[in-house]
Amino acid sequence: MPRVRRLFRHLSCDYWTVRRAFPAAVLDRIEARVATEEQRHDGEIRFAVEAALPLRDYFAGMTARDRAVQLFSRLRVWDTEHNAGVLIYVLLADRRVEIVADRGIHARVGTQAWETICGEMQRAFGAGRFEQGALLGIGAISDLIATHFPPRPDNPNELPDRPVVVR
Repeated sequence: MPRVRRLFRHLSCDYWTVRRAFPAAVLDRIEARVATEEQRHDGEIRFAVEAALPLRDYFAGMTARDRAVQLFSRLRVWDTEHNAGVLIYVLLADRRVEIVADRGIHARVGTQAWETICGEMQRAFGAGRFEQGALLGIGAISDLIATHFPPRPDNPNELPDRPVVVR
């Protein structure tokens, strides 16, 4: 039965599901928070949200984690000077948050820290507090990056700050 429920969620979640959870004003505030937080460190944070997996990927057995890794590459989060890029990926149909971190920051932080942040974000999202959960996650990730990669004097913005709504 869980497979049938998951399929139904993937069929019923759409662009409007994303817009209800993350309206334009919330996406604007997420973008502003990413920009502000990135001034504190030499890393990059990307935020991506998707309603549901494409059906071909769903039927191929793709997980939220698989999709996050795929988007990490597609959005070029790995393409930072110090390998300190982090992707926050939200898959609404599966009610999952995945964090994919580049090797430079992941080697210093480890899996447990990312899983803890994912859990906190999922709890907020489960209570319908999408903006609060997103901002909480961005802040927690930024704290970790700042500990290991303090800002350089020139601290360039290497990746866009705007959240990505995957279609």
